[in-house]
Parts: sequence; C-alpha cells; structure tokens
Amino acid sequence: MKKLIVSVLTLLLMGSASLSAQGLLKKVTNAMKDEILGTKKVNAEPEPACACDNAETVVSLGGDLKLIYEETRINVALDGSLLLSDPIKTNNYIVKDGNTSGPYAGDDPRLAPYKDGESNEDGKDFLIRKYKDYISKSGEKYLITFAGKTYGPYAVINDFVIPYSNDKFAALVTENVAVTESEGQSMEKAIENAKTDQEKMELAMKYSQQMAQKVMQGGGASSLTAKIISSVPNASYDMVQQGGASLNGTAKFDDIILISHDRVYNVQGKQVMTLKPEHAGVRNIFVNSANTKYALYNYGTLTFSDGTPMINDIVHAREAKIDGTVYIVYMYYSPKNNAIMQCKIQW
Repeated sequence: MKKLIVSVLTLLLMGSASLSAQGLLKKVTNAMKDEILGTKKVNAEPEPACACDNAETVVSLGGDLKLIYEETRINVALDGSLLLSDPIKTNNYIVKDGNTSGPYAGDDPRLAPYKDGESNEDGKDFLIRKYKDYISKSGEKYLITFAGKTYGPYAVINDFVIPYSNDKFAALVTENVAVTESEGQSMEKAIENAKTDQEKMELAMKYSQQMAQKVMQGGGASSLTAKIISSVPNASYDMVQQGGASLNGTAKFDDIILISHDRVYNVQGKQVMTLKPEHAGVRNIFVNSANTKYALYNYGTLTFSDGTPMINDIVHAREAKIDGTVYIVYMYYSPKNNAIMQCKIQW
C-alpha cells in the first residue's frame, strides 16, 4: 500500500512540475513574441508630477512611428505643432492638429519653421532669412514692409517680432551708422597700405571728418541710436530707461512687449510689470493678459510669480487661446501611454 501511495504522489509531483515548466515556457515565449512584434506593454515607470487628469494625447510614439522618447529630438513651432526627429534613422515627422506626416529628409523645406532658432548666422542676416516676407535689403540699408506700408531705410535692424495673429509688428532699428561695412573695409585697407605713419595719420583724420559729416547729413547723433518702429500706434522707446530691453512677441498672448533685466514694458514704453530679483535677467517668460502675474519656463520647469507650485518634467510650454480663453499649454512625456501628452492652465 505504501509503495502505491508513494508512486501516486511521485506521478502527481512530476505532472505538476511539467505543468509549471510549460507555464513558464509559455510566459517566456509570449514575452519574446511581444518583443519581436513590438507589442510589449509600456514599462511601469511612474507618470511625471506634471501629468494631469484631463491630459490630451498629442502624438503616440508607438504604432507606425516606433520612436524611442529618449532618442527623439523634439522641436516646437509657434503654433504648437511638433517636429519629431530620429537622429539614428534620420527620419523627421511633423505632428500638427492631431495629424502626423512624414518621414521627411533633414533638408526638406517643410522643416524650416522648426529650425529658426538653430541658425548660426549673425543677427541681421538671421532676421532677413526668418522674416523674408517683411524685411528686404535696399543697397546697404534695410526696408520693412508690413500691411502694404514701407518703413525705412535703416542701417541696422536690431530686433523684429510679430505675434501669433500676424496683425502687428515692432522692430528696434538704427537709422544711420557712421560707416558701413564696405566703407570700413576700404578705410582699413587704405590705412594698412599707407607707406608712412604720417600718411596713416592723415588718412585717419580724413576718414574721421567724413564720418562726422555723414552723421550730420543723416540726422545727427540721434540717428545713431536705436529706436522703436511699429504698426502699433504711439510706439515709444527710451534708451535711458529701456536700454538693453528686447522685443518679445510670444511672452504675452497676441501682444508685443519689451523685456529688460528686471522690468516689462508695453510697446508704448509704459512699464507694466517688475520681475522679482531672483527672476531678473530671465527672458523666457509668460505674462498674463491683465499684467498681474508671470511664469518662467526654464529647463523643463514652470515657475510662477504668484507662488503657485512649480511644475516640473515638461517637454515644452507656450501660450495659446482655446475657445476664447488664454492658457499656458504644456507638454510632457507619458511612460504609461508612450506618448507626448498635453495639459493646459487657464492664464
């Protein structure tokens, strides 16, 4: 009897081990199948702190794209559309209004709106390339054409911005310079080729007088200082108080402001806000429509002037008007959904 019981138990244990092994083998096989077919579930990495309950999906990185977030470069245009670039496969995809198109080659002209900030050109050439529909060259000076009206000519266009609606512009310009680039090169060459120190001195005196005469003919010393030109009425720029301020067409929705080291001005030159000492010098800010608070966006973090808790782990932030209401719209990566998601804060 004992032998029979032992035999039965042995058979039961062997069967159980066999079933367990089959179950384990099935799990391993399924895992390998998921890996090969790309159907493996997204890892259990927690959602970032910036995730919100009503987040909207901007684009899924799985499916046909099969992009790895950590290896994907993301550029965002002013309208909130995305350029997703895979540096390994050199594929580029545009995500706009919920639709994804591509892949595009790196030199495709459709990628230009996403690469304006990557130029290594000097200021004036960069502005001409970026705003070719508005800025043109006339001889050695520049013209601005907007809404059928021409402004200029100007020796230098230091800054030029247009807000979201494209219904207004502002520029910081200099009407005249004492010497143009080509004139300066000719003068330098002539002085270098002078045979004696006396000849060099005479040439230097001659050119100094020419420059002084040119300045007077061009409107005097005031023509050498920067001033603001705008389609907005009563535009004003005070070099003493606003010197060093830069124009910004994205910091306040559909408006143009000037941001100095610690102050914010409207186009008419009125100060509308003072930045906190710890925020002085920051340029990437969002000002609300009432000029009562601002937010800073820096290295993936939104910081608010009114003490609202910071929001971290953000991919990008911008201002947008949705159904008549202005929001700060920010995007983040969701490991749970393997997607770029979007949240909005009424602003």
